Amino acid sequence: MDPIIILQAGVSTGTVLLFATLGEIFAERAGVLNLGVEGMMLIGAMSAYSIAVYTGNPWLGLLVAMIVAGLFSQIHAFISITLQADQVVSGLSLGFLATGVSLVLGEGLSKAGTIPLIPTYTVPLLSQIPIIGPIFFTDQKVLVYLGYLLVPLCYYFINHTRPGLHLRSVGEYPAAADSLGINVYRLRYLYVFVGGLFAGLAGGTISLAISPGWFSELTTSGQGWIAIGLVIFAQWNPIRAAFGSYIFGALRRLVLDIQGPTMIFGLANPFYYNPYWGFFLQMLPYAFTIIVLVIGSREAIRKRLGSPSALGVPYIRGERGL
Repeated sequence: MDPIIILQAGVSTGTVLLFATLGEIFAERAGVLNLGVEGMMLIGAMSAYSIAVYTGNPWLGLLVAMIVAGLFSQIHAFISITLQADQVVSGLSLGFLATGVSLVLGEGLSKAGTIPLIPTYTVPLLSQIPIIGPIFFTDQKVLVYLGYLLVPLCYYFINHTRPGLHLRSVGEYPAAADSLGINVYRLRYLYVFVGGLFAGLAGGTISLAISPGWFSELTTSGQGWIAIGLVIFAQWNPIRAAFGSYIFGALRRLVLDIQGPTMIFGLANPFYYNPYWGFFLQMLPYAFTIIVLVIGSREAIRKRLGSPSALGVPYIRGERGL
């Protein structure tokens, strides 16, 4: 096993998690928990794949994937913001709906023929940097470099701009924000939509760049749920989200490589042809996600981690408190 190759693949596959996590950070910073990320990613993957098949343009496929997932997110926004229903139930329902629609419309899509893919690019000069160059700047999809740009931009937007201040205010103290003339409902709708755009981008990245050439219910493989856990792991911080996403991406690749007929430190691989170890290794990323979600569900720990105070709480104008 080559650590450089594993880390390089981790950055590539971790970009999917990064997009989905960034989108969920925006939604949760606005006070709306959306558990439908997995479904929005899947319908984004289906939309991107189908548009690329029929138009021959993968970039148009990505754009449509973002729009479709963003529109689906507004179902959750309407139910949880306007109707003030439970956000957990609404998000789960959205996930089931989007998954079902994508599987019905995407039936047999993988047999539609070859599709054009997002190109790969090596950055001159930067790719020559020892260790860092081969991992981050050599033979990576263009969308991976987009991820590098989005992380500092999202961090700066959230923490150092007036719209970012408004975003944080509606997630922390919506009543105070409302008293200052900030439209809480409109901003929450907007950032749930932004979360949907990112989830659609993540799904399109899978089908057109990271795992291209097929579409099924296994396309997303639970990565939407991992992204939700990574939001807590990252403490709602885009920079931490990048580190977590790339680490999880590397772990997913390591799980695959460690089961192959390779030598580990010059010794025979004990995991090769061992189905029990294989199941255990594949379970580790998801087990970690469950642990993070359980820990993050405790109110005291959420406050210590920096969770938005009004996360998951419907805002009703005129009520006291949040």
